[in-house]
Amino acid sequence: MAEPAREELSALAAIFCGPDEWEVLSRSETDGTVFRILTKAEGLTGADVPLELVFHLPLNYPSCLPGISVHSEHLTRAQSVTVKEKLLKQAENLLSEPMVHELVLWIQQNLRHVLNQPDTGSGSAKYTFATGTIVDDGLWLTLVHLDHMRAKTKYVKTVEKWASDLKLTGRLMFLGKIILILLQGDRSNIKEYLILQKTSKVDVDSSGKKCKEKMISVLFETKVQTEHKRFLAFEVKEYSSLDELQKEFETAGLKKLFSEFVLGLVK
Repeated sequence: MAEPAREELSALAAIFCGPDEWEVLSRSETDGTVFRILTKAEGLTGADVPLELVFHLPLNYPSCLPGISVHSEHLTRAQSVTVKEKLLKQAENLLSEPMVHELVLWIQQNLRHVLNQPDTGSGSAKYTFATGTIVDDGLWLTLVHLDHMRAKTKYVKTVEKWASDLKLTGRLMFLGKIILILLQGDRSNIKEYLILQKTSKVDVDSSGKKCKEKMISVLFETKVQTEHKRFLAFEVKEYSSLDELQKEFETAGLKKLFSEFVLGLVK
């Protein structure tokens, strides 16, 4: 990560120092840094709207745009998408300079105006780079492994809702203690799903208190190939045997994926 980005992260941690205002979600030498900022902005009624802003800074940031996700219980899905798109549009004017703090200040000052003039979210996985070119990622496939589900009924309903909201298809698969989530859809929506999975209190801990999902791993992700089946819906399925689970993967054109990433979980 470039020095300006490291300095920006240090400054942001100092600025957003209130309870739960700042949290680094992941750091990677290949994928960059993902962090969350909790803030508030004036909404349509004049009351403060809590906003959860998740930023992904790629390794070549600030020469390219950050990834941005917007979540709020006080906004509809369409409104959250509109806010995200307005922030990305604003970010285009700030390329090559650290911009996160400016973007947070901008939405604090402009949320009400943005909500008064909502645009329909495109929902397409398009990213604008410093060169100005648009890259469409198309349909992607991601396989996720969960360590456990204590509050299974609530957890399953939450996963189904996220998949529906983000227009993702695939499978939530149970085989004994093995829990897999196969997601297919727009790449940016899959990334947003993973952020929700990591940042929301979706399960309970051993004492029964709500907790975030910390034991999650992405086993595999790729652009959907011609041999891969297109899933038409998101389904929850229980399997009674390894052979039955293997058949599911083979039917979907994912035989190699099963042998390389799933079999090792059984042993």
